[in-house]
Amino acid sequence: MGRNHKSIPPWRRGVGLVLVYLPILTWPFVITSALLSYYHLKMVGAENLKTLFDFLPARETHRYKFKNQITMDASFFLSLAQTRLYWILNCTWYCPVSVGLFEWHAYLVKLIENWWCPFNHGRKQGYDNAKIDQSFWHIYPEDEAKLHQDDLENPIWNKSCSQCKGEGDEK
Repeated sequence: MGRNHKSIPPWRRGVGLVLVYLPILTWPFVITSALLSYYHLKMVGAENLKTLFDFLPARETHRYKFKNQITMDASFFLSLAQTRLYWILNCTWYCPVSVGLFEWHAYLVKLIENWWCPFNHGRKQGYDNAKIDQSFWHIYPEDEAKLHQDDLENPIWNKSCSQCKGEGDEK
Protein backbone atom coordinates (compact mmCIF):
# COMPACT_ATOMS: atom_id res chain seq x y z
CA MET A 1 0.00 0.00 0.00
CA GLY A 2 2.73 2.43 0.96
CA ARG A 3 4.62 2.26 -2.31
CA ASN A 4 1.42 2.85 -4.32
CA HIS A 5 -0.16 5.61 -2.24
CA LYS A 6 1.56 8.61 -3.83
CA SER A 7 0.68 7.42 -7.35
CA ILE A 8 -3.06 7.26 -6.55
CA PRO A 9 -4.97 10.38 -7.71
CA PRO A 10 -5.95 12.70 -4.81
CA TRP A 11 -9.68 12.34 -5.51
CA ARG A 12 -9.37 8.56 -5.10
CA ARG A 13 -7.42 8.92 -1.85
CA GLY A 14 -10.15 11.29 -0.63
CA VAL A 15 -12.88 8.75 -1.40
CA GLY A 16 -10.76 6.11 0.32
CA LEU A 17 -10.53 8.31 3.41
CA VAL A 18 -14.32 8.61 3.54
CA LEU A 19 -14.70 4.85 3.09
CA VAL A 20 -12.50 4.11 6.10
CA TYR A 21 -14.93 5.95 8.39
CA LEU A 22 -18.22 4.67 6.93
CA PRO A 23 -18.00 1.38 8.88
CA ILE A 24 -18.75 3.38 12.03
CA LEU A 25 -22.33 3.34 10.73
CA THR A 26 -22.34 -0.43 11.32
CA TRP A 27 -21.36 -0.12 14.98
CA PRO A 28 -24.93 -0.02 16.35
CA PHE A 29 -25.71 -3.26 14.50
CA VAL A 30 -22.45 -4.95 15.51
CA ILE A 31 -22.89 -3.88 19.14
CA THR A 32 -26.48 -5.15 19.12
CA SER A 33 -25.42 -8.45 17.55
CA ALA A 34 -22.53 -8.84 20.01
CA LEU A 35 -24.77 -8.13 23.00
CA LEU A 36 -27.39 -10.59 21.75
CA SER A 37 -24.64 -13.18 21.28
CA TYR A 38 -23.20 -12.44 24.73
CA TYR A 39 -26.54 -12.82 26.48
CA HIS A 40 -27.43 -15.91 24.43
CA LEU A 41 -24.25 -17.54 25.71
CA LYS A 42 -25.03 -16.50 29.29
CA MET A 43 -28.56 -17.91 28.98
CA VAL A 44 -27.28 -21.33 27.87
CA GLY A 45 -24.74 -21.57 30.70
CA ALA A 46 -21.56 -19.73 29.72
CA GLU A 47 -19.49 -18.25 32.52
CA ASN A 48 -16.51 -15.90 32.58
CA LEU A 49 -17.04 -14.62 29.06
CA LYS A 50 -14.69 -11.95 27.82
CA THR A 51 -16.20 -8.51 27.44
CA LEU A 52 -15.47 -5.80 24.91
CA PHE A 53 -12.99 -4.28 27.35
CA ASP A 54 -10.85 -7.41 27.17
CA PHE A 55 -10.29 -6.60 23.49
CA LEU A 56 -9.42 -2.91 23.92
CA PRO A 57 -5.87 -1.75 24.62
CA ALA A 58 -5.32 -0.03 27.96
CA ARG A 59 -5.04 3.72 27.51
CA GLU A 60 -1.59 3.81 29.11
CA THR A 61 -0.27 1.48 26.39
CA HIS A 62 -0.76 4.08 23.67
CA ARG A 63 2.49 5.76 22.69
CA TYR A 64 1.11 9.27 22.37
CA LYS A 65 -0.98 11.57 24.53
CA PHE A 66 -2.50 14.77 23.18
CA LYS A 67 0.49 16.91 24.22
CA ASN A 68 3.12 14.82 22.46
CA GLN A 69 1.06 13.49 19.52
CA ILE A 70 2.99 13.80 16.27
CA THR A 71 1.30 15.17 13.16
CA MET A 72 2.01 15.16 9.45
CA ASP A 73 2.81 18.11 7.24
CA ALA A 74 -0.31 19.27 5.46
CA SER A 75 -0.69 18.21 1.86
CA PHE A 76 -3.34 20.91 1.48
CA PHE A 77 -4.63 23.79 3.62
CA LEU A 78 -7.54 22.03 5.37
CA SER A 79 -5.80 18.68 5.85
CA LEU A 80 -6.79 17.01 9.12
CA ALA A 81 -3.44 15.21 9.15
CA GLN A 82 -1.83 18.38 10.50
CA THR A 83 -3.91 18.32 13.72
CA ARG A 84 -3.19 16.42 16.93
CA LEU A 85 -6.88 15.90 17.60
CA TYR A 86 -7.32 13.98 14.34
CA TRP A 87 -4.53 11.54 15.16
CA ILE A 88 -5.59 11.12 18.79
CA LEU A 89 -9.21 10.40 17.81
CA ASN A 90 -8.16 8.18 14.92
CA CYS A 91 -5.33 6.18 16.49
CA THR A 92 -6.30 5.98 20.16
CA TRP A 93 -10.05 5.78 19.78
CA TYR A 94 -11.55 4.92 16.38
CA CYS A 95 -9.09 2.28 15.16
CA PRO A 96 -8.53 0.37 18.45
CA VAL A 97 -12.24 0.44 19.32
CA SER A 98 -13.16 -0.78 15.83
CA VAL A 99 -10.66 -3.63 15.98
CA GLY A 100 -11.69 -4.52 19.54
CA LEU A 101 -15.40 -4.46 18.74
CA PHE A 102 -15.09 -6.70 15.69
CA GLU A 103 -12.67 -9.08 17.48
CA TRP A 104 -15.05 -9.36 20.46
CA HIS A 105 -17.96 -10.07 18.15
CA ALA A 106 -15.94 -12.70 16.26
CA TYR A 107 -14.93 -14.32 19.58
CA LEU A 108 -18.58 -14.55 20.66
CA VAL A 109 -19.69 -16.02 17.33
CA LYS A 110 -16.89 -18.60 17.53
CA LEU A 111 -18.06 -19.55 21.02
CA ILE A 112 -21.58 -19.98 19.69
CA GLU A 113 -20.39 -22.20 16.86
CA ASN A 114 -18.22 -24.23 19.24
CA TRP A 115 -21.25 -24.73 21.52
CA TRP A 116 -23.86 -25.69 18.92
CA CYS A 117 -21.66 -27.14 16.15
CA PRO A 118 -18.61 -29.01 17.47
CA PHE A 119 -17.97 -30.47 14.04
CA ASN A 120 -14.51 -29.94 12.62
CA HIS A 121 -13.99 -28.04 9.36
CA GLY A 122 -11.07 -26.41 7.59
CA ARG A 123 -11.13 -23.25 9.74
CA LYS A 124 -12.06 -24.70 13.14
CA GLN A 125 -8.49 -24.63 14.50
CA GLY A 126 -8.65 -20.84 14.15
CA TYR A 127 -11.35 -20.85 16.83
CA ASP A 128 -8.89 -21.73 19.58
CA ASN A 129 -9.34 -18.33 21.21
CA ALA A 130 -12.95 -19.35 21.96
CA LYS A 131 -12.53 -22.65 23.79
CA ILE A 132 -15.33 -24.17 25.85
CA ASP A 133 -15.43 -27.08 28.27
CA GLN A 134 -18.11 -29.04 26.40
CA SER A 135 -20.32 -28.54 23.40
CA PHE A 136 -24.06 -29.08 23.40
CA TRP A 137 -23.40 -32.49 21.85
CA HIS A 138 -20.97 -33.49 24.63
CA ILE A 139 -23.47 -33.11 27.49
CA TYR A 140 -25.81 -35.89 26.40
CA PRO A 141 -24.10 -39.34 26.37
CA GLU A 142 -26.40 -40.72 23.66
CA ASP A 143 -25.52 -37.81 21.36
CA GLU A 144 -21.86 -37.68 22.34
CA ALA A 145 -21.56 -41.29 21.13
CA LYS A 146 -22.57 -40.13 17.63
CA LEU A 147 -19.66 -37.69 17.31
CA HIS A 148 -16.71 -38.43 15.06
CA GLN A 149 -13.58 -39.14 17.12
CA ASP A 150 -11.96 -35.86 15.99
CA ASP A 151 -15.01 -33.91 17.14
CA LEU A 152 -15.22 -35.83 20.40
CA GLU A 153 -11.63 -35.18 21.45
CA ASN A 154 -10.68 -31.86 19.87
CA PRO A 155 -9.16 -29.65 22.61
CA ILE A 156 -11.07 -26.61 21.37
CA TRP A 157 -14.37 -27.90 22.71
CA ASN A 158 -13.87 -30.65 25.26
CA LYS A 159 -13.20 -31.01 28.99
CA SER A 160 -9.44 -31.26 28.52
CA CYS A 161 -9.01 -27.87 26.85
CA SER A 162 -6.28 -25.93 28.65
CA GLN A 163 -8.27 -22.68 28.77
CA CYS A 164 -11.28 -24.32 30.43
CA LYS A 165 -9.71 -25.40 33.72
CA GLY A 166 -9.91 -23.33 36.87
CA GLU A 167 -11.49 -20.04 37.76
CA GLY A 168 -11.39 -17.04 35.46
CA ASP A 169 -11.57 -18.85 32.15
CA GLU A 170 -14.55 -19.00 29.82
CA LYS A 171 -16.64 -22.15 29.98
